[in-house]
Amino acid sequence: MRAGPTSTAAMAATPDPVRRQRPRHCPDHEYVRFVRGQHGFNHHYLNAKLRYYRAFRERWPDLTAWFAEPLVERVGRLPGESFHRPSFPASHKARPYLTYLGLRGYATFDYRWMFAAGQLRVHDQAVLAGIELGTTALVEEAIALGYSGPAARQAMHWSVARSVLRNGLTDVADITGEHVAEVLEAIRLFPKDPEFAAFHPSAQHFYDGPAKCWITHLHQLEVVLFHRGQVAVQPRKLMPSWKPPLALPPRMLAVAEKWLAVRRLTDAPSTVDKLELAVRVFGQWLGEHHPGITTFADVTREHCLDWISHIAEAPARTTGKPLGVMSRIQRISGLSQFFRDTALWQYDDVPGHTLIGVGDAPKYPQKVPRFIPEQDLDRLMPAIDAIACPFQRAALLVARWSGARRTEIQRLPLDCYPDGTPRLRLSGRKTYRERVVPLHEDAAEALQKVIDLRKSAPERPFTDERTGEEIRYLFMSHGKLLSTYYLFETPIQAACKAVGLVRPGGRGGTGRGTVTAHRFRHTVGTQLAERGAKLHTIMKVLGHTSVNMALVYAQVSDQEVLRDYQAVLGPGATIAGPAADELRGGTLPDASIDWLKTNFFKTELELGRCLRLPTEGPCECDLYLTCAKFVTTPEYAPRLRARRAVELTLARDAAERGWDREVERHRCTSERIDRLLADLGQPVNEPDDTPET
Repeated sequence: MRAGPTSTAAMAATPDPVRRQRPRHCPDHEYVRFVRGQHGFNHHYLNAKLRYYRAFRERWPDLTAWFAEPLVERVGRLPGESFHRPSFPASHKARPYLTYLGLRGYATFDYRWMFAAGQLRVHDQAVLAGIELGTTALVEEAIALGYSGPAARQAMHWSVARSVLRNGLTDVADITGEHVAEVLEAIRLFPKDPEFAAFHPSAQHFYDGPAKCWITHLHQLEVVLFHRGQVAVQPRKLMPSWKPPLALPPRMLAVAEKWLAVRRLTDAPSTVDKLELAVRVFGQWLGEHHPGITTFADVTREHCLDWISHIAEAPARTTGKPLGVMSRIQRISGLSQFFRDTALWQYDDVPGHTLIGVGDAPKYPQKVPRFIPEQDLDRLMPAIDAIACPFQRAALLVARWSGARRTEIQRLPLDCYPDGTPRLRLSGRKTYRERVVPLHEDAAEALQKVIDLRKSAPERPFTDERTGEEIRYLFMSHGKLLSTYYLFETPIQAACKAVGLVRPGGRGGTGRGTVTAHRFRHTVGTQLAERGAKLHTIMKVLGHTSVNMALVYAQVSDQEVLRDYQAVLGPGATIAGPAADELRGGTLPDASIDWLKTNFFKTELELGRCLRLPTEGPCECDLYLTCAKFVTTPEYAPRLRARRAVELTLARDAAERGWDREVERHRCTSERIDRLLADLGQPVNEPDDTPET
């Protein structure tokens, strides 16, 4: 599990519903009998335990008074202190007695004490007391899911001990998801404790060290409990990041929460998070700049436009730079949807109409798909074939030959390859439409190996969050989905570095791979287009719902367009027209050349193309054959000859009618065509034509 300052925070837990009893000491004879009955220990050690126990009871005859003491005194031994000379020996040396009280139900303990105390030998005490908590079964189930024995024992012992002492449990079968969430919430809040600084130098040190380790333990426990059926929530590869509740005036908060609750019924959780973020940042900005506004009904379009300007200029807290275009589009779109929905649903305390729309968001630049060149593919594929991990190798090969999205591959079910034929069933994660695509034999072989490995896996099926279907996923390990980072990013970077496809950057300046897994998708689309696949086929394979998305691949792969371009602007091309000399001589500035290359295909005329630049304004010349921006190629020779014939026919007709000015005009046009054909090295007449007299 990856964790850090952001992922150490956990979801907010509901308050513990258990009504805790008043802590009390156990009868003296009970604990004495318990200690004296511990066989295999030196009698000096047992006598010392009883001395520490009695010293603790003499110091705090009322156990409630001990709970009221400062945390440092209750913990007893502070960081860096010797075991034999703690600051408060009465508390420190009485820990075996305190854990006994927790196991026997005489007291329950707060998390801050358990976090600060560090090591608590709860399971050792449970064995001595003859209490079977069931932790051994948890460890065995964790090992069956793929965890190592030492890691599983450490995780289960730490997590179970805290849940037992906090909630008075005597069996791991009673641990629920709420118990796990409560520990996570306590971890998040511990740095805010007034006495936290006595145990850790900083919150960052705590989050990067102990907290990260503890959350890993809890996550492993949650995975095992899920596959036992004790936890309803599916285990996540990354713990959910904690975020504070919405801070809005009461009337605004009520509307926002009501709207978000409705959106959760139909939208994916990630979508709802983005909508909530839009309302959150807008509300924070209103609180800072317009504190007098207490209801959305008082918000105007001017407020929204000021906020849009603010997020375009204000530096973000994490990067110190203004938000990128995509982030601004998401926030503006989310706020626009809020006003649109609340107006349509006739909520109170809202403007009742849309204040901002699509036109108020910045335009997102449309990028051309970055396919992988053939020479790079030839170098990269052998490195991918050599990947040792069957999961990573299969994931990348499926991406290479199917063009599927990474999340679609990550969530492939075990029956994705049902009848052994080279066809892959992909779930509609993004489009809500399932599809079947052909699969290359290399990918099919790698996929079959993973299927064989996973057939007898012991995991409980997951519930698809969109369809509600019970699914046994293919790419799983340790009882949870493998992350896209592990399946794609890690191996593709290693493969790129192995074959030298790197660019400057990366961690430690070692370089960053030039190929990403998503570029396989663009490569499949481009290759389909180049080999003449129909748009409908490209759409079906890639799972596109819009023709425009598939058209992108056709546009960049049109070989006829490429030949046209090279014939006109390529090196050594034969061209004629007033603009030809400038193109051949390279006298046009770079900016003009760039514009001509971009817009060349939009400027076709009947007999050639117009290369008039935008700075020159619209063309006002009807006689484009004499325009300084006109250029033509040998491909237009048949059209030029046909036009010449038309002009000569019109000239003869005008002569018969006595229209001298029209005769002159048509003859000038035909003579201009004669010069163009001569410049292109083309005959005036076709070989089988009869010359005009």
